Amino acid sequence: MTKFNHKTAVVLLNLGGPDKLESVEPFLFNLFNDKAIISLPQPLRFLIAKLISSRRKIKAQNIYKHIGGKSPLLDITLSQADSLERELSFDGNYKVFTIMRYWHPFSKEVAQKIKEYQPDQIILLPLYPQFSSTTTASSVKDFADNFFETSIPIKIVCCYPNHDDFIKSHALHINQTLNKIEDKDLSKIRLLFSAHGLPQKVIDKGDPYVFQVEETSKKTMEFLKDLRKLNKNSPELDLEYRICYQSKVGPLKWTTPSLEQEVRSVALDKKIPVIIPIAFVSDHSETLVELDIEYLEFAKELGVEKYYRVPSLNIERNFIQGLSNIVKSTFKNNDSAIFCGENPQRICPKKFTLCPNSNFQTKSCES
Repeated sequence: MTKFNHKTAVVLLNLGGPDKLESVEPFLFNLFNDKAIISLPQPLRFLIAKLISSRRKIKAQNIYKHIGGKSPLLDITLSQADSLERELSFDGNYKVFTIMRYWHPFSKEVAQKIKEYQPDQIILLPLYPQFSSTTTASSVKDFADNFFETSIPIKIVCCYPNHDDFIKSHALHINQTLNKIEDKDLSKIRLLFSAHGLPQKVIDKGDPYVFQVEETSKKTMEFLKDLRKLNKNSPELDLEYRICYQSKVGPLKWTTPSLEQEVRSVALDKKIPVIIPIAFVSDHSETLVELDIEYLEFAKELGVEKYYRVPSLNIERNFIQGLSNIVKSTFKNNDSAIFCGENPQRICPKKFTLCPNSNFQTKSCES
């Protein structure tokens, strides 16, 4: 069977978001009722999820009012799916589906459509570049719980934190932002790579998320420096950067340093912040409200006069090309079920026990 006759269903996995203000509370309930988010047994988890979603409803609704009364995440993800399907159409027979974890379209709704397509294989492709047990693993398990056709081979892309096209896409967006900044300000720049935080206890259990965020940030800086060297019109910069975490919820200790801490440091050091959403590939409330409105206001209150936010990847050409290359790589490694980007080799050191790739073959980051 040639690759043009071989039908592949590519399933984009994403978080999801409310499609109207009335959907905010049930969306929040679904989020906090996930065992990967709150690991308590039922019915205690159900009761806590009910309590949190009820208490946070008004605050969350006010957030979504800033961006049209709903999350843009589904619309952007559907655009990414369309762009990816067009890219893949030149090299095979692919159909791209979209599943959201905590709001429509749920996996149980999309499963029937996938079966009707009658694919020869399924590729689960998360729009979480860095693996976490709270995101990718939860979405993959949810799909498995709702897709009962066992005769169709399923391959999983667990992560792609170092993928060349993903890194290039980030670096190009950062460079475009730097090119808009006046030369006299460039020496004052501090790049802040901001990722969604996690409870520290999740990382302590062996979750590789922080490790992979650090890998993405490091590789992006290397690419960015090389990119600016190639451009003779770009002033030479000794680029300074920090990695930080945002969106903390609840009283538990979360990954540090926080974005709030780093914005305070920027103010004290008289620097100009350039915020990079390094773990988000699509705009949503955390970028459009938290970064673009709330942290901008916070920075101004601290006396920071200039504040920049690098655009999210969304349908940037290199990012979509990278997703396409990852999908097509599965044909080169038919025996593998789990991929780290285009590679079946695990990239996480052994200490990260929650890494899903059981065939441990160190590539380059063993420590």
